[in-house]
Amino acid sequence: MGVELLTRRKIFSSARKKKEAQSSKMLAAENVEQLSALPFQADAQAGDGSAWGSFIGKFNNFSIMTDTQWAAVSETVTDFIIPEWAKVLPGYIEKLQRELNMAPGSLAEEIWNEAHDPDINPEIAYSASVRVSDELCEEEKEFLKKRKATTRIALAKYLDIPVDEVHPDDVPCIAMVGSGGGLRALVAGTGSMLASAEAGLFDCVTYTAGVSGSCWLQALFNSSISERRLDRLIDHLKARLGIHIAYPPVALSALNSAPTNKFLLSGFVEKLKGDPDADLGLVDVYGLLLAARLLVPKGELGVDSRNLKISNQRNYINDGGNPMPIYTAVRHEIPILDEMSDKEIIPEEEAEALKSKAKKEAWFQWFEITPYEMFCEEFGAGIPTWALGRKFEGGTDVPEDDTGLRTPELRLPLLFGIFGSAFCATLSHYYREIRPIVRGLTWLGGIDDLIEGRSEDLSKVHPIEPASIPNFAYGMEGRLPETTPENIYKSKHLQLMDAGMSNNLPIYPLLRPGRDVDVLIAFDASADVRTDNWLSVVDGYARQRGIKGWPIGVGWPQHTDTAEKTVGQLDEAQAATAAEAEAKIEDAKAEQAEHLDEVLQSNGKASNSTDPEDSGDLGYCTVWVGTTEERSSATDSEPPPSKAVKEDWQLMEPDAGIAVVYLPFLSNPKVEGVDPAINDYMSTWNFVYTPEDIDNVVKLARANFDEGREQVRGTVRAVYERKKRMRQEREAREKEQRYRRKVRLGIVGKKGEGDHFHLT
Repeated sequence: MGVELLTRRKIFSSARKKKEAQSSKMLAAENVEQLSALPFQADAQAGDGSAWGSFIGKFNNFSIMTDTQWAAVSETVTDFIIPEWAKVLPGYIEKLQRELNMAPGSLAEEIWNEAHDPDINPEIAYSASVRVSDELCEEEKEFLKKRKATTRIALAKYLDIPVDEVHPDDVPCIAMVGSGGGLRALVAGTGSMLASAEAGLFDCVTYTAGVSGSCWLQALFNSSISERRLDRLIDHLKARLGIHIAYPPVALSALNSAPTNKFLLSGFVEKLKGDPDADLGLVDVYGLLLAARLLVPKGELGVDSRNLKISNQRNYINDGGNPMPIYTAVRHEIPILDEMSDKEIIPEEEAEALKSKAKKEAWFQWFEITPYEMFCEEFGAGIPTWALGRKFEGGTDVPEDDTGLRTPELRLPLLFGIFGSAFCATLSHYYREIRPIVRGLTWLGGIDDLIEGRSEDLSKVHPIEPASIPNFAYGMEGRLPETTPENIYKSKHLQLMDAGMSNNLPIYPLLRPGRDVDVLIAFDASADVRTDNWLSVVDGYARQRGIKGWPIGVGWPQHTDTAEKTVGQLDEAQAATAAEAEAKIEDAKAEQAEHLDEVLQSNGKASNSTDPEDSGDLGYCTVWVGTTEERSSATDSEPPPSKAVKEDWQLMEPDAGIAVVYLPFLSNPKVEGVDPAINDYMSTWNFVYTPEDIDNVVKLARANFDEGREQVRGTVRAVYERKKRMRQEREAREKEQRYRRKVRLGIVGKKGEGDHFHLT
């Protein structure tokens, strides 16, 4: 009897739920019909093909579909397989939909109205043009003058020298760079820079530069969140990194609640409404999620819209009070794609020829963004940073037709996605991340050989589309250097991605003429600093640009290299064109892959170098110095390869060039239980750090810096002494020349003994 009653109850309950589900479906369908008739659906129904209309149409359909399907799902099923927070998603999405549909009084309308207000966005009232020049912009030149006055005082303190004895010309230009590596690079880089600040070194720095997570670091340092204090930045990270960036309730709450909703979505609305051809992709969404965690302070009420524009960081550096940050991104130039896209059917022989050409000619173009300018050295052109995101044609910006105003500067949430878009890597880069796992499984050895054999092909395929911004070089045929690819002039947008796809250390921008860097300090928190020797990858670039002073073969030889192999590597590192330089870079990466095989075959065990004569395996701090006598032509004689500097006097040689100080993020016995190669939370793909995790990473970064603290100080002192001696010798020569001229003119010496007729 009891069983029969229970069965009837189940049948009745099931029928009731089925009826309720059907009623919910009918109600949802009615809501769809009523909703589509509302005024704010005009964008979605217009079918105008604009970026905003396309987005709204898709987003409305997504939210409606979610509501309909949710009502049809059995409560019993949802209780078992769907987390509690997921049940509130329809409400979040519906609210966000209403705010983004441009209805009167909606958040989107408010954002778009403010986008046309010069009092809120002053840059929209100013026109901009493309600056074509190899020189630094005037704003940066002025910054360098003021920064030198500041670093002069800091250097005197760092080296314990009376400040009145330090001549401005003797102050070395020091650059500090951070590697890519996601949150690991952000946290470890902050810890390393904090250690350098505690030692007095950071105040001596003129430039900082970053890739990926180190770009995020720079943005947070140059904001009201940290107020240019690295200890406060660490406190901020502890407060914000304990929750995953993509945890839906927190992310959607930030996008739905004031004041964070307008703070985060303003750039998103401006991009899609301001550029009809704009494209919204995964990178843009990723940037929004990153910004919701990183750019929002604890408590979320203290958001400051001034932190959203890189150009506003001028306020922190104009007086020379802080280092100038350099943000980086790259564009992948693959000529074969443009040639093949113009033809529907390509003969097999021609296709093979194009593939061969692509392997030789594909390369990465570097773009830098400072508070003053976005610049591409390969184009020899740039635009003011406050004009980033607006349309350009023929070298001048294009105002909106209806208002005559321009689009506001592209905001940091979208740039955060570009800077850290490692998932836009080529398939070849993807495989490099997981190769140690594949190699560790013997039954996958054949797959490894197969993939490695197709590495060159895979290096041209991007499974996830990079983000795009308006192309400032559009329509500038004949005005840029011949090295500029022809397709640049025809494309309205630039697809940019994480610069770590080319080099995980942002060294290239610091080698630009005019920056005159004397000491380059590199904090490398890459995934595997043992096998990815990014310093050696710079060689091809330095040779192609004819840069004097960069250490030849920096990072070479590795501990397994013979003298003959090292000489051969240096001979092969010559490059005459951008494509050839990129090919040499790929060769250097192949050498890294060979070294990876050796490490894997030894079960991943690689110890720090303990032999003082060994310059192969790198320790906690390694220094190289270049020579200004370096030749850039293969026909000229080459100086010997750079060895790790053992004595400071080597840095004081008259022909000494750039001093490179390399500090990799390694495990340290002084910090037990913390190992970047073992601890899961230090994976590039991890997005949750507890306060304890952050303390551990910072502790390790401090310990590693302490290992080389005095070596770094000695390097800076040696470079300072070299510049001082060279200035004194130059002044002595000039004084002697002036004296000799006065003697010839009879101005000095015995009366009548001068050569009055020799006036030059």
